[in-house]
Amino acid sequence: MTTTPDTQRMPALYIGHGAPPLLDDPLWSGQLAAWARDLPRPTAILIVSAHWESAPLSLSASGAPLVYDFGGFEQKYYEMTYETPDATALARQVAAMMPRTEPVHQHHARGLDHGAWVPLKIMYPDADIPVLQMSMPTHDPGQLMEIGRRLRPLRDEGVLIIGSGFLTHGLPFLTSWQVDATAPGWSKDFDAWAGEALARGDVDTLASYRDVAPGMPYAHPTVEHYSPLFVTLGAATDAGTPGEQVIRDEFWMGLSKRSLQVT
Repeated sequence: MTTTPDTQRMPALYIGHGAPPLLDDPLWSGQLAAWARDLPRPTAILIVSAHWESAPLSLSASGAPLVYDFGGFEQKYYEMTYETPDATALARQVAAMMPRTEPVHQHHARGLDHGAWVPLKIMYPDADIPVLQMSMPTHDPGQLMEIGRRLRPLRDEGVLIIGSGFLTHGLPFLTSWQVDATAPGWSKDFDAWAGEALARGDVDTLASYRDVAPGMPYAHPTVEHYSPLFVTLGAATDAGTPGEQVIRDEFWMGLSKRSLQVT
């Protein structure tokens, strides 16, 4: 991949991806689609999803079938496809950006999981942009930010870097599965805390969430949906610069949809 005079520097995003029924939610899907329309057209997309925790750092295979890593939904979701152009060149480039002391595993059969293909199917429905998924090899905020920092130069080549998770994800503690369910106090409290820290660009506070965030551990009994945020923050030009909170103060099944764009 090479930079051309027409290549625009891409931002980096942290998005809430939702379960497959997000595809049928006109409000949220409309927000994601509008967001994508406002962005420069990416040359490629590199996405880190909450649903691929694997060390060493691993890369998806172009042309591999989608991963239907969910259960209990309508059959139509298990029959969906999202066939994108070959991303092998981007995979080689990403592998070369990682330290020589840290191996990178290239999968030959793993495609995109629903944390990647569900939002991308809304944002880029023509599936005409190469997409590479990268695993999360750790949940340590500092290490994830370092991965994002190493990936940062890709933005100058038009690559859209996306961390895909959910700002609150306390599924075991939800009492209603309605899309418009009232958000529990732990979800609202964590969302407000994170929103304020993001507005300040306070990465240290965000990284100390286990100790200082209200609503824990209910907001994140496991942390894989929060962790992709740090790849996005690491890919920012200046991790201490507040990003634009594109979707904010909104909830889906009581979980925070807050999503961020950094330059």
